[in-house]
Amino acid sequence: MSNISKILIANRGEIACRVIRTAKSLGIKTVAVFSDADAGAPHTQLADEAVHIGPSPVGESYLVIEKIIDAAKQTGADAIHPGYGFLSENAAFSQACAKANIIFIGPPEKAIEVMGDKARSKRAMIEAGVPCVPGYQDEDQSDKMLIEAAKKIGLPVMVKAAAGGGGRGMRLVEKAKDLSSAIKLARSEAENAFGSGVLIIEKAIIQPRHVEVQVFADAHGNVIHLGERDCSVQRRHQKVIEEAPCPIMTEALREKMGKAAVEAARAVDYRGAGTVEFLLGADGEFYFLEMNTRLQVEHPVTEEITGLDLVALQISAAEGKPLGLLQSDLSLTGHAIEVRLYAEDPANDFLPSTGRALLWASPKGEGIRVDDGLVTGSEISPFYDAMVAKIVAYGQDREEARMRLVAALEQTALFGLASNRDFLIDALQQPKFISGEATTAFIGEVYGDAGFERLDLQIGELSPAVALDHLSRQSVSHSEAVSVHPELLDWSSTNDLNTTTEYSFGSDRFTAACHREDGAYIVSSGESSARVLVHSKAANTARVSVGDTRFDLTYLIDGNDQIHVASPTTTYTIRNLSQRLQPAGDEAGGGTVLAPMHGRLLDLMVSEGDRVSKGDQLGVLEAMKMQHEIIATIDGTVSAVAATVGEQIGADELILEITPDDEA
Repeated sequence: MSNISKILIANRGEIACRVIRTAKSLGIKTVAVFSDADAGAPHTQLADEAVHIGPSPVGESYLVIEKIIDAAKQTGADAIHPGYGFLSENAAFSQACAKANIIFIGPPEKAIEVMGDKARSKRAMIEAGVPCVPGYQDEDQSDKMLIEAAKKIGLPVMVKAAAGGGGRGMRLVEKAKDLSSAIKLARSEAENAFGSGVLIIEKAIIQPRHVEVQVFADAHGNVIHLGERDCSVQRRHQKVIEEAPCPIMTEALREKMGKAAVEAARAVDYRGAGTVEFLLGADGEFYFLEMNTRLQVEHPVTEEITGLDLVALQISAAEGKPLGLLQSDLSLTGHAIEVRLYAEDPANDFLPSTGRALLWASPKGEGIRVDDGLVTGSEISPFYDAMVAKIVAYGQDREEARMRLVAALEQTALFGLASNRDFLIDALQQPKFISGEATTAFIGEVYGDAGFERLDLQIGELSPAVALDHLSRQSVSHSEAVSVHPELLDWSSTNDLNTTTEYSFGSDRFTAACHREDGAYIVSSGESSARVLVHSKAANTARVSVGDTRFDLTYLIDGNDQIHVASPTTTYTIRNLSQRLQPAGDEAGGGTVLAPMHGRLLDLMVSEGDRVSKGDQLGVLEAMKMQHEIIATIDGTVSAVAATVGEQIGADELILEITPDDEA
């Protein structure tokens, strides 16, 4: 046994922060690694030391084994925690750590190798007596053999990459005529994603539950399970909502699945934290799917119902200490549900979103836990996974946990880029989820081919944003944070004048009139109107009533005259078009024109040498599906153009320079 004194975390984001917090609680020093894109990221600030490991692409930084090992040697780290993703299931990385006399906080190399190959792992599980989905996992990889095997198994089948995961190289085939095409597509995806085109064929279990069992093993032969998690709510085979325990689990079924998971771990001489994943059919039969030889994203729900710190257990196992926990010691108390907050647009086929977090407001409350790796101002880059935070709710029972989680999400806001926050709120309140009947078909069944559709908001829903915009411009500056009562919101005791303002909402434009009347704001557009009462306003939160309905919301009025609002059900942004956009960094009227936010430069109306006058449109920047005008604030001549039309540019990046007339 050897005590670990310093851990390098070979990962980023929320999992790096999560590991660092436990290490610090144990008195262990920590080292973060970071790429160009992560310079100054929260995990680098939380660690005791941080080492730069290269450019932003993962293939030049986080996936380069030599750079990680060198960073550990440079800082004197005697152990490495891989987190999840990246090198966490890379046998060569485990081997490199051993060669460098650095403790790898994970399983032995053999376990990673066997379980990292779906074909090899399935053969090992069949030999160990673990129930497996009927299928083909042999070495003959010819298209002819795979097609024959699929027909013999019986359609529908799943064509799956033997290596990797995350839904890549995976195809559901329901008709024989589609087999050849599915095999070619799956093989191509697998080769591009994992460098291996080896495939397996499995009988498709229609509408199963995805249930996984957390196992733990030490170096002394002790192996136990810590109960199960239901991870059925998925899109593109990636988990979105996870919970523990499984809503339909019985003690008898838990004992059977737990025993199978323990046998799976024993079959590969496992050590540390691992997850054995099963498909659970409607008939109660379950089948081995795969084993993840690492900590799982959804491990917090297990921690909540067991009271255990899984990272602390990982460190202890890596030090060679006995587990100190028997299966009979395990007790599961209450219920926990986790949602993954992704920077993605559910209304646009869940496509990832990038940009700067103009405001990150995380929830608080009884039984609420937030694991995140971002702060206001963080740049969400296109180089890494779109998950930015995990929000977990614990309750004495499932319904209490669910209601707490909905309430927590209603307090959550991520402005500046699209997120799945509204989708999560909606999904948690669907009857099938409330009743605990969600299977892997949940999202398709509930939302269909159209997916999650963004609400077509009318003036009634948009009126709080208009009222807050009006209030901010009439009484306080954007940057002030005040707590007020309705009668104190305006300096005047009389009703103010009716102000008409043009706004944009997505690609639409609308005109809204707003005036104060008897302490409330009357917002009207066309023939529709709403009465908005602002009860209080503090920092980026407000309590408002629209008609007879009172609710709390989070909002932000940014420097581009955009009003971002996260109500209990909807996140939206409108822009005050009556206020001309002022380029960031150009408040004093200088000639440097910077991008006010992260986005794509759609157009430039000027070239080097062109004369411009104050108020002229210089270009158009697209961000969050909205087009923003870049306006000249001085008279002068364009002396340099730095940006290129069609390219993504970051906030505060140089677009062009203007030489003022008085300097010419």
